[in-house]
Amino acid sequence: MQKRIKSALISVFYKDGLEELVHTLHALGITIYSTGGTQAFIEKLELPVIPVENLTSYPSILGGRVKTLHPVVFGGILGKRSDDVHLKEMKDYNIPEIDLVIVDLYPFEETVASTSDEKAIIEKIDIGGPSMIRAAAKNHADLVVIADKADYNKLDDILKAQQGETTLEQRRAFAAKAFEVVTQYDAAISNWFNPQPQHYFQVSVPQSNHLRYGENPHQSAVYFGKLNDLFSQLNGKELSYNNLVDVDAAFNLIREFTEVTFGVIKHTNVCGIASRPTVKDAWDAALAGDPESAFGGVLVCNGTIDAETANAINEIFFEVLLAPMYTDEALAILKSKKNRILLSMHSHTKAGNTYKNLLNGVLVQHSDEGNFAEWQEVGGRETTITERENLAFANMVCKHLKSNAIALVKDKQLIGKGAGQTSRIDALRHAIEKANQFNFDLHGAVLASDAFFPFDDCVKIAHEAGVTSFIQPGGSIRDKDSIAYCNTHGLAMVMTGMRHFRH
Repeated sequence: MQKRIKSALISVFYKDGLEELVHTLHALGITIYSTGGTQAFIEKLELPVIPVENLTSYPSILGGRVKTLHPVVFGGILGKRSDDVHLKEMKDYNIPEIDLVIVDLYPFEETVASTSDEKAIIEKIDIGGPSMIRAAAKNHADLVVIADKADYNKLDDILKAQQGETTLEQRRAFAAKAFEVVTQYDAAISNWFNPQPQHYFQVSVPQSNHLRYGENPHQSAVYFGKLNDLFSQLNGKELSYNNLVDVDAAFNLIREFTEVTFGVIKHTNVCGIASRPTVKDAWDAALAGDPESAFGGVLVCNGTIDAETANAINEIFFEVLLAPMYTDEALAILKSKKNRILLSMHSHTKAGNTYKNLLNGVLVQHSDEGNFAEWQEVGGRETTITERENLAFANMVCKHLKSNAIALVKDKQLIGKGAGQTSRIDALRHAIEKANQFNFDLHGAVLASDAFFPFDDCVKIAHEAGVTSFIQPGGSIRDKDSIAYCNTHGLAMVMTGMRHFRH
């Protein structure tokens, strides 16, 4: 059923895009009620507007905390036009029908992001706004609710095309959007009060982007979030589901490193990474670690991509490249492939909670932050300075491999890795095989394991291949066996006390 709008209540924090809509409402002869800053905005346009105080007979009180919370306002919104009792009561109490509610909410999340002042944050918890939005959305059979400034133009187009009328379908769509807006707002407030969920799982992420498909072509997918906060896309096609998953892995990997580092990600695993004095040298070493797996991968660097590096990268096929900066010459080279995705990083992802839906529920955990709880030398000798640097590097890399995981490192270059294996010894065998495939000399290499060695077999096999120092969390009831082997053969071993399973 179509309904004609005769009156509107407007109370918004953001005025962007509102002017044209207000002019349309006036041109259609719609009575406008408003409050505070919005009223002043409309008056500045030299358009008639009635202060809400004229309806309520109360001024804005308590520092603006109470101005629309009044039976006249909510009666005008919630009154059912098809109910004779409602209509009689509205007439008896001089409650006008309100056919359109345009309300946005105090900038709570923006305030949280800009200050730690609890009083300032509390004051940005809107009360009247969500109440009016919910009331109007509930009564969408009779009125329209707009809770997002992104919908101003849409409503303006509808009113112009339909001479001030709306259909039930249109009103229901706006109401559904309004409930989403309020839900997001309430979730943000709840999560601020409860950083770790206590009783309910509440995560609300604004902005959605429908992807071409999901992990596979037969799966649909939507991304919720603000990618522009993290990077700008400089070239290429739209990011796919799998691109986004690998880009997330790349972000999490590169923020571990302070030296100039280049990494290659494939199916969320690190297949090549190296730290070097220059970006070009880091790229050459990262690629050399596994040039076969790098094909079609996601590349990430924490330094500026220059022309020399761009020419080298341009020789292989890759899906995505992330870097904080590119020279103009480098961009010109890399943009030669129109579908190649180039991202300029603004900041690294922040640590927080991770989520996994399973078994008709959701698992919530804090992100895996840190690399070791301790540095305990337990082997047959102390590590050298070079070994310590390489062990720390290997430990960070291993953290970003699927379990069971083994990383072999030499001169801050990943030269062999085993990831996602069902046994630790299989992960080691795979890592050694990869190193041999690309003719790396394992003598003097270091080994990192994401979890403890259940037996001493991994240490024995790695030593036979040339590995001379190890880093692992420890915690096995048979730690003494691996330690004893290291003591007997003069091998270094560090226990970190921090496991890094990744499933």
